[in-house]
Amino acid sequence: MAGWWPALWRAARRHPWPTNVLLYGSLYSAGDALQQRLQGCEADWRQTRRVATLAVTFHANFNYVWLGLLERALPGRAPRAVLAKLLCDQVVGAPIAVSAFYTGMSILQEKDDIFLDLKQKFWNTYLSGLVYWPFVQLTNFSLVPVQWRTAYTGVCGFLWAIFVCFSQQSGDGTLKSAFAILRTKWTSAIEGSPEK
Repeated sequence: MAGWWPALWRAARRHPWPTNVLLYGSLYSAGDALQQRLQGCEADWRQTRRVATLAVTFHANFNYVWLGLLERALPGRAPRAVLAKLLCDQVVGAPIAVSAFYTGMSILQEKDDIFLDLKQKFWNTYLSGLVYWPFVQLTNFSLVPVQWRTAYTGVCGFLWAIFVCFSQQSGDGTLKSAFAILRTKWTSAIEGSPEK
């Protein structure tokens, strides 16, 4: 374990963009795979490949550029700069990311109406994100070194990917629907398990 950490650190310093993009894409894809498992589904690797494609081609790159832009426009870790970055991220960055996810997945799934999921789930997903992302980004902007911010967003994006991939597949974009399906699955698993 000790051998890979220094190598990752060197890669992030020498090649921050591809290192961050690959970490983000891997974690986001793993979130989709875990979401499928939590629902009790068989692994759909085509779906995970679509999520990986979208994560690497858009989301990771967008986050890398977006976070760098925020840092250049509002440098530092002073409370005023952190709060300004947080506000910009939630008002501008988050709607772009949510829109790109639903539209991008619809394109990759070759749906007839590529905007249908976006129209039906955008507001619920955006509002659900406001429960999670401000806390993530507050930590990100105040504590995480700039070269690791996209990777940190990817680590937190792993949890978000579980939720948003579920919402795209079978939810309505609300946390309530995600927890309801998990509760149902866990209850059936407990009821179906042999008694001791």
